[in-house]
Amino acid sequence: MNGRVSLWQLRTVALVRASPTGAVGLAIMLAFALLAVLAPVFAPYDPVKPFADHVLAEPGTRFLLGTDGNGMDVLSRTFYGARYAYGIAIPVLLFGFLVGVPIGLYAGFRGGWFDEITLRIMDALRVFPSIILALAIVSATGQSLANVVLVIGMLDVPVFARLVRAEVLALRSSGFVEAAINAGNPTWRIVFVHLLPNCIRGAMAQMPIRMAWAVRVSATLAFIGVGIQAPTPEWGAMIRQGAEYMVSGEWWVSIVPGLALVILIIGFSMFGDGLEELLDPRRNKTSR
Repeated sequence: MNGRVSLWQLRTVALVRASPTGAVGLAIMLAFALLAVLAPVFAPYDPVKPFADHVLAEPGTRFLLGTDGNGMDVLSRTFYGARYAYGIAIPVLLFGFLVGVPIGLYAGFRGGWFDEITLRIMDALRVFPSIILALAIVSATGQSLANVVLVIGMLDVPVFARLVRAEVLALRSSGFVEAAINAGNPTWRIVFVHLLPNCIRGAMAQMPIRMAWAVRVSATLAFIGVGIQAPTPEWGAMIRQGAEYMVSGEWWVSIVPGLALVILIIGFSMFGDGLEELLDPRRNKTSR
């Protein structure tokens, strides 16, 4: 037991020394993930239960962070909002990664007309502002959680595809790839066994950044009124609902979920920066 604890401690210290920024970001991500999993334990009330006699109640002993315009506890809704943040960020990341990486691998290795057509399709998806394109698609397909995840994930595919394709183009003419081709390896083996492990670093470093982007876009859609809607305890919808009360002084309705949203996005971004430092081979060489 002591050996395991000491090994964990050594790894933690190594992570903090290698990238303090990444360690802080990881701590923020884990804290919100724990909050999402244990929201029923931490939340003092049901997030969608209205208290008719305590509408827009100020923060106090009974409602630590006050209530919203429907009389629902802001603290409980903020805790449950972490579930929706991760419930969108993780599926969007998996969709973009699992679809974009194989496309980038094959397009970069195959080249020719397939690569050209794939590149033009990726450009077409990236040329439109992401928010406007997501707004249009979600408006047309519906405001369900599944539609929001699919739309944002689709917009994430070109990011991973382009990153991996660029790496494959740089490695396609290298010695180990030519040796694998001359040895008679099938295309799938060359792509997934020989190329993938050597060109995945950039895509992995982008994972936390894309999670932050997914959370931000989903919150923006909800704030505009197209994404997930109240009374669902989603941070963007909560900010939208509380914006109208800012003028009259009920700041807590929107400020509390807004702070949660900002802190989580900062955590994702910090961990992404740290992960990029750790996976950068040039940094690893200079540190030796």
